[in-house]
Amino acid sequence: MRTSSTEPQAAVSVAVLHEGRFLLVRRGRAPAKGLYAFPGGRVEPGETLAEAVSREAQEETGARLTDIAPVIDLHIPAEDSDRIEFILSVHSARFAGGVIAAGDDADAAMWVTVEEMIRLPLAGSVLEIAQQIANGTKPEAP
Repeated sequence: MRTSSTEPQAAVSVAVLHEGRFLLVRRGRAPAKGLYAFPGGRVEPGETLAEAVSREAQEETGARLTDIAPVIDLHIPAEDSDRIEFILSVHSARFAGGVIAAGDDADAAMWVTVEEMIRLPLAGSVLEIAQQIANGTKPEAP
């Protein structure tokens, strides 16, 4: 449930690299509706970040994950102001199975290479983070 607080909300996303491809979803709702992004969403009350990562990946794509690790925290401004709406904790994880299909608020779910990402309408810093993970370097805030 969303409150009227101006405090940023905790959110997560996960960069799943499997056999040279990243798992992306096309967002079906705001924020970033119509853009491709790593699976993710809001952290529910009482959840750890890793639990939220697992739940969101399962709900949006059907993917089961292992080896979830924090990568970087990003401050995401509200679409209508300079106020920080989300603190997005980006994680990495390994694919542990599941049938990939769009679910929850995702319009599409698919595996793509970094080269294929370049041609997609991407949310925020998805490409930069994917490039850094694929190259084995620690992502830095843009």
